[in-house]
Amino acid sequence: MSDERIAKRNVAVLFYTQAILGSQGSINMILGGLAGYALAGAKALATLPISVTLLTSMIFASPISLFMGRFGRRNGFLLGAAAGFLGGGFCALGLYIGRFEVLLIGSAFIGIFRSTAGYFRFAAADMASEEFKPKAISLVLAGGLVSAIIGPEIVRQTADAIGSTQYAGAFLAVMVINVVGSFGLFFLDIPTSEPKPKGVQVGRPVRQILRQPTAFVAVLCGMISYASMTLVMTSTSLAMSTHGFTTAMAADVVRWHIVAMFAPSFFTGSLINRFGHVKVISSGLLILAASAAIASYGVELEFFYAGLIALGLGWNFAFIGSTSLLTTAHTEEERAKMQGVNDTLVAGLVAAASLASGVILHEWGWEYVQYAMTPGLLLAAASVGWLVLSERSAQRQVEA
Repeated sequence: MSDERIAKRNVAVLFYTQAILGSQGSINMILGGLAGYALAGAKALATLPISVTLLTSMIFASPISLFMGRFGRRNGFLLGAAAGFLGGGFCALGLYIGRFEVLLIGSAFIGIFRSTAGYFRFAAADMASEEFKPKAISLVLAGGLVSAIIGPEIVRQTADAIGSTQYAGAFLAVMVINVVGSFGLFFLDIPTSEPKPKGVQVGRPVRQILRQPTAFVAVLCGMISYASMTLVMTSTSLAMSTHGFTTAMAADVVRWHIVAMFAPSFFTGSLINRFGHVKVISSGLLILAASAAIASYGVELEFFYAGLIALGLGWNFAFIGSTSLLTTAHTEEERAKMQGVNDTLVAGLVAAASLASGVILHEWGWEYVQYAMTPGLLLAAASVGWLVLSERSAQRQVEA
């Protein structure tokens, strides 16, 4: 089988795993804050379970990337599914016995899963040609469109399935999701790189790679776009509950947010090939800013829908554009360490944003969660402008 056919088959497999395994992400986002609110003594810590998930994801992002570099993508993803299985079990147990710390342990295991799932998009590019890479990344993330249907629907059907323990049924369903999603991974065909002798430098140092404007801007915009989305998404269910909306209504808003996150992925890669990374990332940043303006305008249901849909669309363009841009800034030998550093930095800022979200919502209100996006978006926009000027300067030097 040719490398191109293997790459396309891998994309199909990763689409499946993104769709099935990825659905637990929306379950955690919908219920993490609500479960935390039910168990936490200090209500400002309601979003702490989500923050623990994201913090654990940050801690494990780089080790998981190196693990995959040594033992293969498949083994790394199976390890993540096993962690997700345990996470669902501990979260359900924590709710059943009323122990906040057990819920946090479960959230940490879910974070380990999340650190592996972040590499689905990079795995899609491993065997792809340069032309196919943006489409491969985009198509795998499109699996999130299916997860947008599965995850919120599981919340609807199972959140109250165990009458004595609200939300526990959904976390038990997470255990099933990890078993079902794992089966597809056995069809993944990505060769493992030959291990290098200890002490041998593989490629350039990370600092040298990040000195490239392309790499620096790709990492920074990936961090800010994901953190901006998380800042708002983390407290959405809690904000809606505060304003009198039901869990089912919050699940539906989150469903359409996730649809907006992943539905454009069927053509985002083509847009990158046609218009370039910079224009797609810039469009994403503008839409993220528009989402904040919409959501801060009011707390009626229509503003929750419109704001969260725009938030998902902006994330799609900015984050996929950044991910694709990063693959142009490192060699295959540098892949594991650079992707690990990237996802560690992304997860770190995302974890901080998730914790800040609950505090801002509790202390100042929903509209201030939107205002908090502004500094990061301005910084990301400035970095894109710097990249454009750097590329023009380099082009003039070549022509001279």
